[in-house]
Formats: sequence, C-alpha cells, structure tokens
Amino acid sequence: MSLVAKGNRLSALYTDLAARRLGGQALSCSNDFFAEMENLLKAEAPIFQPGVFTERGQLMDGWESRRRRFLPDGTSDDGLQYDWCIIKLGSQGIIRGINANTAHFLGNAPQQVSLEVCNIQGEPTEETVWTQLIDITPVNPGSDNLIDVDEANPAADKVWTHVRFNMFPDGGVARLNIYGEIVADQNWFLEGEPLDLAYIKNGARPVACSDMFFSAPENVLMPERGANMGDGWETKRRRSIGDVEVDRGNDWLILQLATRGNIEKILIDTCHFKGNYPNAFALEGAVLTSEQTENIEALTADSHLDARFDKTGGEEQLAIEWTPIMERTSLFADREHTFKDKVTAKEQSFTHVRLKMYPDGGISRIRLWGFAV
Repeated sequence: MSLVAKGNRLSALYTDLAARRLGGQALSCSNDFFAEMENLLKAEAPIFQPGVFTERGQLMDGWESRRRRFLPDGTSDDGLQYDWCIIKLGSQGIIRGINANTAHFLGNAPQQVSLEVCNIQGEPTEETVWTQLIDITPVNPGSDNLIDVDEANPAADKVWTHVRFNMFPDGGVARLNIYGEIVADQNWFLEGEPLDLAYIKNGARPVACSDMFFSAPENVLMPERGANMGDGWETKRRRSIGDVEVDRGNDWLILQLATRGNIEKILIDTCHFKGNYPNAFALEGAVLTSEQTENIEALTADSHLDARFDKTGGEEQLAIEWTPIMERTSLFADREHTFKDKVTAKEQSFTHVRLKMYPDGGISRIRLWGFAV
C-alpha cells in the first residue's frame, strides 16, 4: 500500500490478531506484581508518569513481573526460569511476527523473549501442548522489538488460537502485538446464511489503497461503529496539480472479501467524519487470482479514475475488468448509509471489491452483506 499510516513494517502488512477490539484477551500469567498483564493489549500508546507511585512502586503502563532471584545452583526462588503470559487471540490465524514493545521499560526490561502457540477450543490447561513459534530472541529496552516468524519453522503456516509469551528472566513489556493473517473458521459459515463479506473476523482484508495519510484502511473492516475520527480510513486532501487526468481523480481502496460471494446489501458509515466526509462513493467488483493481486501496478492502473475498464490494452497485459456494483452515489456527514435496491450485479460473485471515494476524505466502516458461493 502507498503512504503507510503511522505504525511499523509488520502493522503495515498484517492484522494484530491479539487486538482487544477483535476480542484478544490476556488470560493468565506467572506473575504481574508491578503491572497488570491486561496492559499488554491496550490499543493506546504506552505512557509514563514520572514520580507517580503505587504501593508496589512506580506506576508502569505494561506488564511487569517482580524480580526473580537465582540461587547458586542455578534454580530460582520461585522455581521458574522465566515469566509467561497466555493470550487468547481475538481471531485465529497465521502468525507472521510480533512486536514486543518495551517503551518506558529501561532498567527493568527483559533480556529475551520467545513465543509458543496452540490451537484449541476453550482455554488452555496444564495438559495443553505448546509449540515453539519464535525461539528465544534478545530484545532492547525502551523500544519496539519487531521479531519475524522464521518461514522454515514447520509451525509458520499453521493456524493458531492462543499464544504464550515468555520473557527471560523477568521484567516488563509495555505492549504486545501478534501480527498475522486472520483465517476464519469456515464451520461457522452456514449454507444460505447472509454473511458480511467485508468483516475482518470473517477473513476480509485490505489489499491496496491510494492513500492512508491519516488512518489505515483496515479500520473500515473492524467490529462495531468507529470510536472516533481516527478509527476509520482517511486520506489527505487532494490538490490540483494542473494535470487534467489526475485532478479529476479520486481516492480508492481494494478489499479482498472474506470469501467469494455475491453482494446484495451495502452499508457505508461516515461516523465522526463531519468536515471531511467524501462527497460520493462507488463500488466495483472483480474475480482476481493471487497473480493479479500481486501485480500492484496492473491492479491499481485505473483506480484513481472515474472510468470503465479499457479493453484495448492488448493480450499481453494483465487485464482486470471491474464490474459496477454501486454507481456513484452521494454521501453525507456522520451517518450510516444503507443501499439495497440500487445494488447491481447481485447475481454475480466476486473475490475483491474496489471502493472509490470522491474526491477524498474519510469513511469509518464498510459492510457488504451477501452469500458465499
């Protein structure tokens, strides 16, 4: 995607599977004497309040265990060699990497971390078998620590529901992000049941966009209505540059649907976008292969233009024909817009959609209801 929103290289590519807004939850830990394990999954950036103390010491915004004391024989005072925290992922998926953010943990950060995983129904027990996904890895204090999953690990491409995050030998971590790709449980999709094809927990994801200067497009797929104006997809203001083709353009977003399906009802929510909502939108659909989605240049060739597919390109080009689903339609500030009768191509099925917004602005949520095929 172009113009990456604030974040890191992993957040730009993947979803935080442990995010609270997806249902991520810290279930248990070995010890959180100084700061509670629940802090690990906060969406807000870690803060530090110098001189603010509790009965257990300086107030820290993260998960922090007590100091572990090792005896001359190598054992510890509590019988453990490290601290651990078990987290239920908000959505099961394939894990590609983590960020163990040690912001503000300077003299009390762990030396190393590792990650174990399991795929189970319910909650882990003492009998749960854990699989090593990330080996013991050094981390730095007071910083992001981005750690990739080794592709050679046999567990790398498997689906997981829970993680056990370990820190050696003790200390504190401010935030933990588990980045990966949501893999929806197809057993939850009932035949003949309407499905939100643009819902992140069903497996929808953004593929490319024209711009995400203010906020990331992944937000439009999230649960519930947007919490604030930052909880949506917002582009920068389009400015005239004297090029007729560019100046008449629009911003756009390409989404991979949760599964191939036909679209029968559309919701566009401009919640919180009052002075910066788009004037209008249009929606198009296509059936794309992985080869086509990987060819970003061809995929986005005419996305900034309010124009139909040009079939004169020649046989050698990677041609993508977009089918109109919703013609250009006006939008209004801070409201949900629902469309059913105006939706076209209801009998056609698609794997991807292209949302165009004119000329720029912000959209909070997109819902595309239909049926899997």
